[in-house]
Amino acid sequence: MMSDFAANSGTGGLHDGRHPGSVEEWVFAAWAADASLGVISGHRILGRTAWYWAALARAGRPLLHITDFDVPVRLADPFIVKGEAMWAEHTREAPMEQWTIGNETYAASLEDPEDALGRGYGVPTPIAFDLEWYATAAEQRLDPQPDMSTGYEQAGVVHGSIEILGELAVELTEAPACRWHRWTTGEDLPLGQLILPIAVAHSGVRAPFRFPDGGESDLVLTADGWHCRSTT
Repeated sequence: MMSDFAANSGTGGLHDGRHPGSVEEWVFAAWAADASLGVISGHRILGRTAWYWAALARAGRPLLHITDFDVPVRLADPFIVKGEAMWAEHTREAPMEQWTIGNETYAASLEDPEDALGRGYGVPTPIAFDLEWYATAAEQRLDPQPDMSTGYEQAGVVHGSIEILGELAVELTEAPACRWHRWTTGEDLPLGQLILPIAVAHSGVRAPFRFPDGGESDLVLTADGWHCRSTT
């Protein structure tokens, strides 16, 4: 049975479906309550091509970092991302309530997360996400964004596993989670980076990304989830 918040959500243009003629992005994240482990998976559609990025970050372990910024958009199903030696998918199982987050690809294993802001070269490591994201609250409209985009965030939990060659699977059960869905009003308008709370001089688990438009997303994990890292 659909929960009350799911049945009453999606009003005012806030919904899970595509917004044709826009640059559009979905980001899913989850973390351990003790901030020792975090996972993130993002997907942005820009006309005929898409960006895909993901990471598994763990205390005391190399960052497992995934990016493909030139993936042809599949017209039949834009949520399927098929790049070179990569398959990924964000599947909406129930509007505003449940998504499946999956991939099978090679991650770059980076001893120093800072390398992700450069060329991102690391040891190729087979990895697979098999995660289920469930909402636990109604969506919340994002504050006005500098890039004039609109969208929402929604709290949830994640269940599932992440398989890494040569390691025991990482199991997530009722892990705290969040997702974001943002879009612009036109395909020719830029979409800036997701604005998150700032963590100053934080040395915890980290997952940085550099994007083709020159933007950077330098994320650090706190007990409240992913924040933007600042050194000042």
